[in-house]
Amino acid sequence: MTPRWQVVSALGVYEILAWGSSAYLPAVLALPIAIDTGWPLPWVVGGVSVGLLVSGGIAPRVGTSIARTGGRSVLVAGATLLALGLATPALSPNLPVFLVGWLIIGLGMGMGLYDPAFATLGRLYGSDARSAITSVTLWGGFASTVCWPLSALMVEHLGWRGACFAYALLHVVVSAPLVLAFVPRVAPPALSMAPATRAATPAGTERRAFGVLAGLLVLCSTIFGLVSVHLLTLLQARGETLAATVALGAVIGPSQVGARLLEMAGRERYHPLWTLRAAVLLTAIGVCSLAFDLLPVALAMIFYGAGKGNLSIARGTVPLALFGPRTYAFVMGRLARPAQMAQAAAPFLGAFLLTHAGASTTLLVLAGLALGCVALAAQLKAPSTAP
Repeated sequence: MTPRWQVVSALGVYEILAWGSSAYLPAVLALPIAIDTGWPLPWVVGGVSVGLLVSGGIAPRVGTSIARTGGRSVLVAGATLLALGLATPALSPNLPVFLVGWLIIGLGMGMGLYDPAFATLGRLYGSDARSAITSVTLWGGFASTVCWPLSALMVEHLGWRGACFAYALLHVVVSAPLVLAFVPRVAPPALSMAPATRAATPAGTERRAFGVLAGLLVLCSTIFGLVSVHLLTLLQARGETLAATVALGAVIGPSQVGARLLEMAGRERYHPLWTLRAAVLLTAIGVCSLAFDLLPVALAMIFYGAGKGNLSIARGTVPLALFGPRTYAFVMGRLARPAQMAQAAAPFLGAFLLTHAGASTTLLVLAGLALGCVALAAQLKAPSTAP
């Protein structure tokens, strides 16, 4: 068996490249693409939403595949599709072909971002996967730190098309080989898949817990999807300068990593539900502080970033703790679909609210969503009664 640290490190590098070349890519490339091609900037940025919709649509099938055969082949397929998808925009003569490229990138996202990686670790390590999941999110927290400067450097020297080609090449020569070299094959499940599939649709109390968790992830994904696109606009509407908003936004990344380090330090001492509850509470403090001017903006960003960082861990560890390793990959696939679709729709919701209701109302809506997350988290089973 490959040592766990090698598996985690391989998946960590994989996740940095997967996130950096998909969801985080337009942050650097969107404006150069729009300037070079004349395509409308909202459509260029909207490629991410297209990708997230496709990713969410295939999530249950991806979970089923990982449950049956493990994640090795799925992750290799994800890297391959990301490479193909990135090559398509690089060659695109027009906007429709560019968006087709994002359809393909979305397939790669569905097979290569956190949820498939978590399901892979659950399939490999069962109930002991928590520390591995936490470690992979710690690696992934550096995706923007690594890839934003890298993307800017490549745009400067290669142009945006060359940058897309370079990322495609990295998936072929780095991401896929890392998975093939370090992610082990797994034995087929000992039990038939039919009972496991039925078990993936919980009944009674488990069904209620699944519904609550799914609703919570939808609300959180809506918050994060909206804030990630419209944060600078929201902060400027509160009177901050552009330079200040950029600096304040930069606080989020280190806060995410710091929260994940704390989670890693204490991971064996408390149930994953406490990570989830802390995550939604921290997020609510950050968002409500912005909406009601409760704390300095920098401190609000620290709370928000810490909550976002811990939620990435909780979305992988809580389903494992609540529903067990046998159905984990199925459950992860079913949870991913509504959450990713909400994240895809969130930027459009934010644009609508900002245009028709203003920044203050948008922040109030975000605060309401965040408090809803806290209420839903409180309804999940206490650690002493969770399976």
